[in-house]
Amino acid sequence: MPVIVKEVASKSDLKAFIYLPEKIHAGHSNWVHPLYSDEWDFYNPEKNQFFASCSTILLLAYRGDEVCGRIMGIVNHKYNAVHHEENGRFFALECYHDPETAFALIQYIEEWCRKQGMKKVIGPFGFSDKDPQGFMIEGFDFPAIIATNYSLPYMVDLMEQCGYTKEIDCVDYQLPIPKVIPDFYKNIANRTLETNSFKLVEYESRRQLRPVIGPVFELINKTYYDIYGFSELTPKEINYFAYRYLAIINPRFVKVIYNGKGELIAFALAMPELSEGIRNARGKLFPFGFLKILKASRNSRLLTMLLGAIRDDYRNGGLDAVLGIKMLESAQKQNFQSLDSHLVLETNTKMRAEYERLGGNIGKRYRIYGKVL
Repeated sequence: MPVIVKEVASKSDLKAFIYLPEKIHAGHSNWVHPLYSDEWDFYNPEKNQFFASCSTILLLAYRGDEVCGRIMGIVNHKYNAVHHEENGRFFALECYHDPETAFALIQYIEEWCRKQGMKKVIGPFGFSDKDPQGFMIEGFDFPAIIATNYSLPYMVDLMEQCGYTKEIDCVDYQLPIPKVIPDFYKNIANRTLETNSFKLVEYESRRQLRPVIGPVFELINKTYYDIYGFSELTPKEINYFAYRYLAIINPRFVKVIYNGKGELIAFALAMPELSEGIRNARGKLFPFGFLKILKASRNSRLLTMLLGAIRDDYRNGGLDAVLGIKMLESAQKQNFQSLDSHLVLETNTKMRAEYERLGGNIGKRYRIYGKVL
């Protein structure tokens, strides 16, 4: 039967959109369900503030009465205006190993982007760089980590058949937690703290973190300006991220540094990897899913880096060593065995050098594709 593409127009359509990946990845041992409560919020314009500055479209592909694919189209007007681009984006593309379905969905998005005045399409890329981005092209044997795509190998072939080529890659480092922290790292960190009026702050409870959220995102806005796909977050968007992640953050893995004026100048955030618990809970928090996720958090021996930043005028001054050592010390105390860097742009040579200096190796590689219309 031919492939028919339709817009998501009802709650039942959206439910089919959200739950389709569970069917496509049935039997895929490394795939992890999304947290479905988060998915409903993510695709709800009343709860996800990014809809306010973007044009969007959600599509389902059908063969007869059966849903066989999905995709989201995004035009981030705010980002395009700031960066002088005319790019549309595709996101959440899922389908079986079926070139006809992939082509139908991609072609629909391309036409939609043309009508929006766009001259190029990139993806997979969501509202911002904080959403899962890229298709995996290397490292399929490694376990999944939170907030990343875990695509099947055939997606690479489908993208190339649709005329898409490499836009940029992200790499994911794996490294063991050292039993002994290297002396050179300790020396840099000690010298940095001893010769400056910096104050390192660590936390024990989420309540202590609440006053830090605003300054942390202000620092992100100031320092992420040249990161691919990042656009400055509004107060409503900051609240959205805070609501989404604060509940699962382990405060012991949040490190913040202030200067002598009390200004937040650097931070690092990591969390125990929850993917195994989310898989066991099948993406559902209730009635007992949250207990499985909590157990996984307590038993996890993999620490995943999520965010970090250093104010521009304090870079290359040793603060990265201070944050790194304190994070490793906390990981040692909690008996973590390894650390996952999360996604690092291939062009971020400084951060890549830091991970490699500590013995990190690239385990996974993700590719964002592009096509000129």
